[in-house]
Amino acid sequence: MSTTAIKLQQIHPSQGCDAILKALRDDGGVIIKGLFTKDQVRRLNEEVQPAMDKLGSGSKQSEEWLKEFHGDNTKRLNGLVAVSETFRHEFLECDLIHQLCEEIYLKDAGGYWMNSAQLIDIGPGSKAQPLHRDQWQFPIFTHCGPSAPEASCNFLVALTEFSDENGATRLIPGSHKWNDFSKNGTPEDTIPAEMEVGDACFITGKVVHGGGANKTKDFTRRCVALVFQCSYLTPEEAFPFVVDKDMARTLSPRGQRMIGFRSQFLKNSPGVWKSNYSEVDEIYC
Repeated sequence: MSTTAIKLQQIHPSQGCDAILKALRDDGGVIIKGLFTKDQVRRLNEEVQPAMDKLGSGSKQSEEWLKEFHGDNTKRLNGLVAVSETFRHEFLECDLIHQLCEEIYLKDAGGYWMNSAQLIDIGPGSKAQPLHRDQWQFPIFTHCGPSAPEASCNFLVALTEFSDENGATRLIPGSHKWNDFSKNGTPEDTIPAEMEVGDACFITGKVVHGGGANKTKDFTRRCVALVFQCSYLTPEEAFPFVVDKDMARTLSPRGQRMIGFRSQFLKNSPGVWKSNYSEVDEIYC
């Protein structure tokens, strides 16, 4: 279970989808340099801060393993589509993200939508998150192994600097190719995804990873995790109950489809998420 890389490859958007996808397939994760501008990050941070200020740290769940997973001094904010104009019109509409998702999902599934968009603040003194694979939400994929289609992929966008000291996401390169997905390796197998503001760590749902320990005394590490998945799987967030119809109308058709305000037409399927055998957007448009 040794790693295949000492440091994640860093690819600039100008190098194109093929270079990014090759690195993803080689290592299970890749740093996309400057996916978003510092101005976009600044505006997003400003828009979400009031909601983050009201949010308590730690988990709302009673199970001990979930408390450990969520983190004692970690804040997690969902519903970003409703909270941030910059998120819903710029982050959600990032063309490169959608080009990559189309390459991953259209051939196998015929479509994709957003699983979740979560703002994550890992506060000072936080322990490392337990190692996991994002696709664990869909247990069948644990049994399908490395050759199965992608259940999900995650763009972890750095909204602050990511360093080994402040809790950068850690992952095990090559773990997306292991034959046994019930095993998650050890912390000693991991490497940190160190990034500058606006960079993104793009990972497959098959790769082992987890938030790192924040060993600082006064620095909060922040990211937004954008998870996309094939259309035949249920998203984590119930977007139509969070985003009202008037706000949904301001989104592009692609943006609407990402959050369940349009039907999903799968490969070799008459479609899902419909109303009376018609497009669900007919209900609100």
